[in-house]
Amino acid sequence: MWKLGRLWTLFRKELLLAWAVLRDPRAPRAAKLATLAAVLYVVSPIDLVSDFIPVLGWLDDGIIAYLLLQVAFKFLPPELMAALRSKVESRARPVAR
Repeated sequence: MWKLGRLWTLFRKELLLAWAVLRDPRAPRAAKLATLAAVLYVVSPIDLVSDFIPVLGWLDDGIIAYLLLQVAFKFLPPELMAALRSKVESRARPVAR
């Protein structure tokens, strides 16, 4: 069960990083377009594999969105990627009380 929690944490960080790419004015247009394409593919009713097929339909959405996000992250300059990752890490880290 801890693997599922770890997977959720990684997924959440990737989503926060994608949101940061869309909001940062220093991000190249190609990175923003690839991120937007990932979001549009997930919400689009047009899929490679229909969502009516229980697991495969959702799995293809996740895999294609993940691959598009990785393409978007490749377009980012290394220093911007590092800055955005550190920003996301600080935001995603739970506050100790």
